[in-house]
Amino acid sequence: MGRGRRAASGAVPGARLIFRRARFGELIARQLDLFEREHAHELERAAELLTAYDAADRDEAEERYGDYADAVDEVVDLLEEMRDAYAAALGEAEAERYEDEFARAARRRFPRFPLG
Repeated sequence: MGRGRRAASGAVPGARLIFRRARFGELIARQLDLFEREHAHELERAAELLTAYDAADRDEAEERYGDYADAVDEVVDLLEEMRDAYAAALGEAEAERYEDEFARAARRRFPRFPLG
């Protein structure tokens, strides 16, 4: 039968990362809510341009994709402006942590708009 051991034999790899609390989570969620309201037009435009690209025939596809890519760049720039404006008020270490958390939250909320 078993050896009667009740505890884990050692640390679980990556456990520290699993339970790491997002210090800026609530703030970032509010910022992204605000972003979604204030930039609804840009987000809708990008979605419409993606639909147009998907529906385009072969002759128009390249131009439609370029329009969509420009719209994505615009949204990414706006997200980065929001992130950078708040990060500028933080110390270097805190700003780095905030930027990482912001990027993760933005990727979850807006997966089509990758932050750099």
